Amino acid sequence: MKENTKTYVTESFDSSVDDFCWAPDSYTLYYIGVWHATENLYKTNLKGEVKQLSNDWADFGSLQMLDEKTLVAERHSITAPADLYAVTPGDSIANTQIKQLTEVNKDILDQLAKPSIEQRWVKTTDGKEMLTWVILPPHFDASKKYPTLLFCEGGPQSAVSQFWSYRWNFMIMASQGYVVIAPNRRGVPGFGQEWLEEISGDWTGQCMKDYLSAIDDATENLPYVDKDRLGAVGASFGGFSVYYLAGHHEGRFKCFIAHDGAFNLEAMYTETEENWFSNWEYDDAYWNKDQTARARKTYENSPHLFVDKWDTPILCIHGEKDYRINATQGMSAFNAARMRGIEAQLLIFPDENHWVLKPQNGILWQRTYFAWLDKWLKK
Repeated sequence: MKENTKTYVTESFDSSVDDFCWAPDSYTLYYIGVWHATENLYKTNLKGEVKQLSNDWADFGSLQMLDEKTLVAERHSITAPADLYAVTPGDSIANTQIKQLTEVNKDILDQLAKPSIEQRWVKTTDGKEMLTWVILPPHFDASKKYPTLLFCEGGPQSAVSQFWSYRWNFMIMASQGYVVIAPNRRGVPGFGQEWLEEISGDWTGQCMKDYLSAIDDATENLPYVDKDRLGAVGASFGGFSVYYLAGHHEGRFKCFIAHDGAFNLEAMYTETEENWFSNWEYDDAYWNKDQTARARKTYENSPHLFVDKWDTPILCIHGEKDYRINATQGMSAFNAARMRGIEAQLLIFPDENHWVLKPQNGILWQRTYFAWLDKWLKK
């Protein structure tokens, strides 16, 4: 390789690199990348020859060299919080050795019945295939009907992978008796650059159709999904999605939960501390009369313009220290619902930002979340 030249060494991997480290030989890079809703291990050399080293239904992270031959990485999944693993890389998946080093939560996890996880490929309205996680409650009985949640991912360009969260936790949701439908809709990484970028400037287009394709597939083809007890939930862009679906769901859902979601895009344009993001996504300021077509489409499809079509109970959650999407967005959505005579609830955290980080607040969040779902979906 010539000196002072720039070479892309993961170009053949049609997704993003989330973490990486150099091998001791300085010619090999180990990295973690998302593909088909999992975050697995890969390596590449300076010629860009990529090889996959793991193929788990899991997410790896925090990759570092432990010694000359061994990597250490964090690994978690939908049914397991993070533990540390030692990885001895080979030339392929078959001869890569992965050994668990810690079992921090073993005593607790051994007491719990786990949900089961399935992958389902769903046909979209434009004829493509979309990978959807289906999470089934512990002690699942296929002869029964279950209330079901459509999970709307944030980001908007974030993977619906095997992530573990202490709030948006699929294991907890399923353990409360809910089937969870979690689609990798348009705009998430792990399905090629075209799929990822299709959401930019089109927040209410194909990605919203993908959400509805996922839940419609579930109600039509999964007999255990109760079509009369459906909820839609999400945070950040997922909260925006919930607010938008509230005006476009055509009676599918019986309740909604939106956390830190954008409700009024004109207001958010000047409220957010992420001005660069708004300029990138919206393409133009709302006050410009000669807006681009992309900007015009964005503002004309802001969720607050469709409140006249809202007819379904909604829980709005927000942190008052959220400067990315201000708490006024959640308050506005709540007030709009109440002014329309719709059952609504507002949970405000004065000391939380775009995430709920304090343990006691997290407990309140979970209690409020499931109390709302149970009220409308377990009657």
